Amino acid sequence: MKSTVISIAITVIMIGGVFMLVRSGSEQSGVLPADNVTVADGRQIVELRAKGGYLPEMSVAKAGMPTILRLETSGTFDCSSSVRIRGMDVSRSLPPSGTTDIDLGSPEPGTLRGSCGMGMYPFEIVFEK
Repeated sequence: MKSTVISIAITVIMIGGVFMLVRSGSEQSGVLPADNVTVADGRQIVELRAKGGYLPEMSVAKAGMPTILRLETSGTFDCSSSVRIRGMDVSRSLPPSGTTDIDLGSPEPGTLRGSCGMGMYPFEIVFEK
């Protein structure tokens, strides 16, 4: 009886730990919408960090507003140093460290999807009214 109670307690602790790790990992990987969009001088700037992927992976911005995608690199030497946005015919190599701005125009409502040059690391920007 005592060993059964101990086994159940260990199982509950392990499941709780896995749940906390998964939740923490999804928040850090940018799966949840983040506060990375700012407005200055009538333009909105969507900022992403490019290193081992793009963070945050999902951004929410306002549709119909002039938009700049700002990619920041810091010692980036993986495939996220090359960005593609197929829907806009954008393909750009990023410097290992620095900032690169890409003018997205004034996007209509919808989702703009991009990725690294190899398609392994995706990101998306949801443009809402």
